[in-house]
Amino acid sequence: MMTPMENSTTSTIAETLTRAIVEHKLLPGTKLAEQKLADHFGVSRTLVRQALFTLSQNRLVTLEPARGAFVSTPSVEEAKQVFAVRTMLESEMTRAFVRQVTPAQIKSLKTHIAAEKKAMAGNDVGQRTELLGDFHVVMAELMGNQVLAMLLGDLISRCALITLMYQSTSAAEHSHEEHEAIVQALARKDEDLAVRLMQEHLLHVEQGLTFDRDLPSSDLSMALSGITS
Repeated sequence: MMTPMENSTTSTIAETLTRAIVEHKLLPGTKLAEQKLADHFGVSRTLVRQALFTLSQNRLVTLEPARGAFVSTPSVEEAKQVFAVRTMLESEMTRAFVRQVTPAQIKSLKTHIAAEKKAMAGNDVGQRTELLGDFHVVMAELMGNQVLAMLLGDLISRCALITLMYQSTSAAEHSHEEHEAIVQALARKDEDLAVRLMQEHLLHVEQGLTFDRDLPSSDLSMALSGITS
């Protein structure tokens, strides 16, 4: 059994690595060497191993016998399945959101949209990616559905890997504008339009993926310099 402090340290390592993956600082296929991570975080390999196991449960890390841990490399089929699941979940989430929407919820979404806009004007690709993904999680949180928020958080983290591997540079340029349109439909309580806009938004992101491109690679030593614990 781990102590509360060890549990907290393991969670911190897992959260830091998750953020690095979502922000595209750790690329798909990167080997996550236990000793390098232990040295970086100043902890034992046992705690690192537990954190990597946690990430493997979320499908962000693949554990291979005799080879170690690697940032997962989603297949084309998995990428399509992730978007299919997101479309099913988020269509019904949007429908339910419209039926219980409040002015306070719309205000919160507009605040998030403003943060997106600010990030779009900057050069922090990681922050921009994170905020665009978080829009969907924020909707679930505003509904008070923490289970849905956690499910979407997991799916969106996996989408960060997928977009890094397969998204072309010109794709998904209008995600922010599409989010704005969705919020406008929610504010008008136009259920059919809001659901359609959400479905079209996810379809546009998926259509922006190029499945025949070369996969990126990275080295853990270089990536660690961009991780803050």
